[in-house]
Amino acid sequence: MMNDTPLQNKERHISSSNQASQGMLSPDQVLGKLTNLLGASNVQADPEKNEHYRMGWRSGGGSALAVLFPQTLLDIWRSLEVCVEGDCIIIMQAAKTGLTEGSTPSGNDYDRPVVVINTLAINQLYLVNDNEQVISLPGATLHQLQSQLNAVNRAPHSVIGSSTLGASIIGGISNNSGGALVKRGPAYTELAVFAQINEHGQLVLVNHLDVELGDTPEEILTNLQNGHFDKKELPDTGKLASDREYIARVKEVDASTPSRFNADKRRLYEASGCAGKLAVFAVRLDTYPIAAKEQTFYIGTNSVSELAQLRRQILSRFDNIPEVGEYMHRDIFDVSAKYGKDTFLSIKHLGTDALPRLFSIKGAMDAKFHKWSWMPKHFTDKVMQFIATLFPKHLPKRMMEYRNQYEHHLIIKMSDEGIAEAQDFLKTFFDASDTGNYFECSQEESESALLNRFAAAGAALRYEIIHEKEVGEILALDIAIPRNELEWLESLPEDIEKHLEKKLYYGHFFCYVFHQDYILKKGSDAKLVKKMMLELLSARGAKYPAEHNVGHLYEAEPDLQNFYKSLDPTNSFNPGIGKMSKTKRNCSCCL
Repeated sequence: MMNDTPLQNKERHISSSNQASQGMLSPDQVLGKLTNLLGASNVQADPEKNEHYRMGWRSGGGSALAVLFPQTLLDIWRSLEVCVEGDCIIIMQAAKTGLTEGSTPSGNDYDRPVVVINTLAINQLYLVNDNEQVISLPGATLHQLQSQLNAVNRAPHSVIGSSTLGASIIGGISNNSGGALVKRGPAYTELAVFAQINEHGQLVLVNHLDVELGDTPEEILTNLQNGHFDKKELPDTGKLASDREYIARVKEVDASTPSRFNADKRRLYEASGCAGKLAVFAVRLDTYPIAAKEQTFYIGTNSVSELAQLRRQILSRFDNIPEVGEYMHRDIFDVSAKYGKDTFLSIKHLGTDALPRLFSIKGAMDAKFHKWSWMPKHFTDKVMQFIATLFPKHLPKRMMEYRNQYEHHLIIKMSDEGIAEAQDFLKTFFDASDTGNYFECSQEESESALLNRFAAAGAALRYEIIHEKEVGEILALDIAIPRNELEWLESLPEDIEKHLEKKLYYGHFFCYVFHQDYILKKGSDAKLVKKMMLELLSARGAKYPAEHNVGHLYEAEPDLQNFYKSLDPTNSFNPGIGKMSKTKRNCSCCL
């Protein structure tokens, strides 16, 4: 546990006093107090009406006493106080875009009432220190940050992936999420404001934002919400607001460990990697200058070893490493081109600003249709897929030619001085090759290549939905392999291969972080296949999950388990993640 501060001691005294004077609240009393506090419109206890917030994006879900929609940071704090009085389990939730069931209840076997707190309404962003950093409140999204920073010629820590689907900034920090940007590594900060429940079962507020906000929770959270603090010259206390060591780490091509993964203890710090074991009110992050010039290169090859050598030489020899390096196997190229076409066309013609709203509408329609037994399953997906087929082919001619010639595809984006460096290198490298080639992309080709890659994850899920009568479940893994690995594409044994209808490989090639989606054959046991797959990955020295965190689908490694226990000694926040216990733990106030 961290050292006590005067603020923590003060809040402990307040919490202890409240609990001692009022006693434990019943579930009905908790609901009554929360309704009086937030208003009836911001407390949803009807299981039919709050189902969307209790169900995972791809899988999972469970029951809850209520879902709360606080409108201010102070609302969150006071809601937490009520939950502590009622000995409730607390699940913090923002955009709910995670893939491992980590931001919703999981099952109905908790030992205490569950309260879900959705923070999306509290979405302020404050640019500070001449736009070189940003302070984000819990509901702000990566897409929102990207739009705000574009206006001042700066860029966020992540600009591809789920950002256009509404993923929250603090959600990324809480899960050490990665991304496609080679130079920036996992989302990370040591500067945050958060609440935790200590070993005595008392709620405490911690201000480690290194911003003067006041002395009491009311002052701190009100000033933070309203932006009442110095934004021009915040102190630099030496704490990191990003993983500034990542470039050096990713360039270590002879290292026998992965470059980044969720359980890496060097990047577990308070809010960073907390996975909902804290209630995070704000984080402070670095922003980045936008490159003056960028150029995308499209590479095709039929040799796994050729791409491995290309990666090693670029990372070890270049003065300027790539901004982006995205890999796609031909099979996921095809799936994305066909089943991600509606996503591709929506972004290209409507822009990223429209996408969060479109997905919100789709989610609401899906929730409504799900309750109508006569409605076909996945109706909106099937309609969108049909509409997409009415449009002409959307991928550029040279990309399709490379699809026909080459099994492996790599998209590299270089910036500024790195462009000439890549031009010289790639010409020499492929002049000596008889298995691969490359071309410099036009602006349209660059946008198309990256959009086709972006649509891949959703396309894999769409494929499974459209072919649900012919294929089994989808098994989606994200893994990090050792940086010195040369045989980076796996070779599966027959006892696994026989269960697979399709293998879909794509990922962040220079970081050696891969998304591996397996469409199983009808009747195959997904749990058995997953068990065999994870055993094989462990034998390779791979780490998993690499980006989406353990949630309720993976067992947390010992370092990660110890980290969770240190943040949440009573097991009151998001219990059960990492396949850990869901029951109350180590509460000295109850002894």
